[in-house]
Amino acid sequence: MYRPGLKGIIVTETKLSHIDGENGRLIYRGTSIQELVKNNTFEKVAYFLLYGELPTNKALAEFNSKLKDQRKLPNHVKTIIDSLPKYLSMMDVLRTAVSSLSSNTGAIQLIAITPTIVAYRYRRLNSMKVIETDLNLDHVENFLYMLTGNSVNKSDVKMLEAYMIMTMEHGMNASTFSARVTISTQSDLTAAVTSALGTMKGPLHGGAPSGVIELLDEIGAENKISDVIHKKLENKQRIMGFGHRVYKTFDPRAEALKDKILELADIPDWIDLALKTEQETIRILSTYKPNQKLYTNVEYYAAAIMKSLELDSSLFTAIFSSSRVVGWCAHATEQINNNTIFRPAAKYVGKK
Repeated sequence: MYRPGLKGIIVTETKLSHIDGENGRLIYRGTSIQELVKNNTFEKVAYFLLYGELPTNKALAEFNSKLKDQRKLPNHVKTIIDSLPKYLSMMDVLRTAVSSLSSNTGAIQLIAITPTIVAYRYRRLNSMKVIETDLNLDHVENFLYMLTGNSVNKSDVKMLEAYMIMTMEHGMNASTFSARVTISTQSDLTAAVTSALGTMKGPLHGGAPSGVIELLDEIGAENKISDVIHKKLENKQRIMGFGHRVYKTFDPRAEALKDKILELADIPDWIDLALKTEQETIRILSTYKPNQKLYTNVEYYAAAIMKSLELDSSLFTAIFSSSRVVGWCAHATEQINNNTIFRPAAKYVGKK
């Protein structure tokens, strides 16, 4: 049977995550993403995906300590990043820097060092002082601190942490498949993550949600929401951030992210506009396209958060990768533990 892109073909068995597109559910190892985001930190969920159970306090402390110890960039990686042309994209730089790490590099170091690479390149590229890692800060707070150079408030950290938890893992997507194919040859984890980064770079997979930011920029104020959305629909333009190829109802990641945002004592202005835009747009879409059930996807709230945090759009896919590296490492480990090399067949259609 030939199916382009292997669509619908089961290529492996996994205990890591399950996507129920019909009912809008995403679970990591049997636990819903909503529950995980509500009660856990980035470090706890990363541990859960890697090792199959939530950590004890002692295990979590040891895991956090290892993450912090392995954040620092080796000097040769700094030299490589500094030598790369300015025109290279952040994903090009991230892929190149990761590929320069030792073949013995483990999952914890890859998870720890990826944000540092992104922050180092970003600040060097923009002629800003490089911010060293702060061992007193947890993973996501340290990432935001290294990017901005400022002490960060708890609300900003909570928003970014929630986003990074819910984008750690998402089934057999293109980059995860790349990682598993590479590791199935008995290559190393560094090579597997490098393969995944090359795949994530593609706009059909890890493309930045810039279209959502453009939409919110165009709206600008609550009293313009209806006019802008109606105009786009009348001109047969796509409303960016609404609809998903897998989820036939609401995207559970968007719902979980919104729930987390609503817990904040002080909701930023851009987030408030995004919330009101979502509500009005869904109301309008239910009239224009009643049979399609279009709801916000995770990119919608990701864009609103990045805009609120004043993070440059060049960082979006790299931040996404800094969370998904957890899933890549977990999948690579699962593949190694029950390995069969991927060797699909191709149907010859040329001259005989």
